[in-house]
Amino acid sequence: MTTTARPSLTAVEDQEPEISDGSAGRAWRAERHERRRQRIRSLWQFFEGGNPYTNYWLVLGATVALAAIGLTMVLSSTSVDAAGNVFTTFTRQASWAGLGVVGMFMMTLVPTRWLGGIGWAMMLISAVMLCLVAFTPLGSTAGGSTNWLEIGPVRGQPSEVAKLALILWGSSVLATKGRLVERFTHWMMPFVAPGALTVLVLVLAGGDLGTSIVITVIVGTLLFAAGVKMRYFLIAAGGAVAAIGLLMWMTPYRMMRVYAWLGMNCDHPSEPCHQTEQGFYALASGGFWGVGLGQSRQKWAYIPEVENDFIFTIIGEELGLLGTVLVLGLFMMLVIGIFRIASASEDQFVRLVCIGIAAWLVGQAFINIAMVTGAIPVVGVPLPFISYGGSALTMAMLAVGVILNFARRQRLQAMRPKAPRGAKAKRLRGTTLSSPKA
Repeated sequence: MTTTARPSLTAVEDQEPEISDGSAGRAWRAERHERRRQRIRSLWQFFEGGNPYTNYWLVLGATVALAAIGLTMVLSSTSVDAAGNVFTTFTRQASWAGLGVVGMFMMTLVPTRWLGGIGWAMMLISAVMLCLVAFTPLGSTAGGSTNWLEIGPVRGQPSEVAKLALILWGSSVLATKGRLVERFTHWMMPFVAPGALTVLVLVLAGGDLGTSIVITVIVGTLLFAAGVKMRYFLIAAGGAVAAIGLLMWMTPYRMMRVYAWLGMNCDHPSEPCHQTEQGFYALASGGFWGVGLGQSRQKWAYIPEVENDFIFTIIGEELGLLGTVLVLGLFMMLVIGIFRIASASEDQFVRLVCIGIAAWLVGQAFINIAMVTGAIPVVGVPLPFISYGGSALTMAMLAVGVILNFARRQRLQAMRPKAPRGAKAKRLRGTTLSSPKA
């Protein structure tokens, strides 16, 4: 029987341990960093990808689907009208939707060079209408805010016109200035003052804090996309937070909403927590599949203004988690399509308009859903394309029409045959010059 010799203890102790120089660890970290960069690059290429053909239908399809869901949910949430006028609200919303569809396709045919001038005209018109709302008896008050203009049977919100006007006009001004926007005076004048500040003051004169927040988001996004330095945003953000806090502190019903959000005054006789609590009940009772389209229980006068700001809760109750995820997915499709159209263009005006409209629609949707789910206090911001409101729906569809205008131009440009370059172009020119005359 053979035995294997074992090394002596002294020999083992005499062996010095190998000292690593750390190259293996550095190589592993570098490889992991490169894999992470590849994943981020792949995700970024997905957002920038697509082609002029698919981007057009991506934006149009998401918009039509959201508007169709909105009409369906408006009909469902107002089908319990005690007066028996089941189809009155739905018919009015459908009429505005039809007007919006016509306007959307008309905007796709407008020459792109006209959009800046249209923005100037819309700024003047919206400023006049906002003045009529704030300082004349034509302004109509609802929900503590005076932001409706009522002329005879027509009733709408001029602030919705001001949103699109500010985007078109502001993009034209910032694109014209180019690199000069890095200087304080050039991005401040005239875009912020007097342009955006005039709109903001007129909206606040009517007491509409929610729309003021959306306009602030639009202005900040346009300035960021135009290349304004980051230090100005930090100063402006601090000022905006202080201003919003001051406006809430000065207005008792807004402070009541803040206290309700914190759960500090739910036993108040006015029941400030009632709307939010009933919205939670609706979302919770929907579960994963929902209780069925038209089968909501909370819409039976439990949630005030259920077809407006809190319509997302009825989607959650009737269509369940799948319905809410579907709505979120459609908004994601919309913003991906808009971002792809913006990244495919080399025109600064086109890029700014696309980014501004995306900030408006998706930012407002984020605020509404955050409000409904209790992440922020109730601020009275409707859900784009879905909440009841004719002027809001029409202007949102006009904004999408502007995006489709850019997508259509890119699609037509992609269909044109590319001009030959280099040696091939020289050969073609030589063949043309040497060809015999007929």
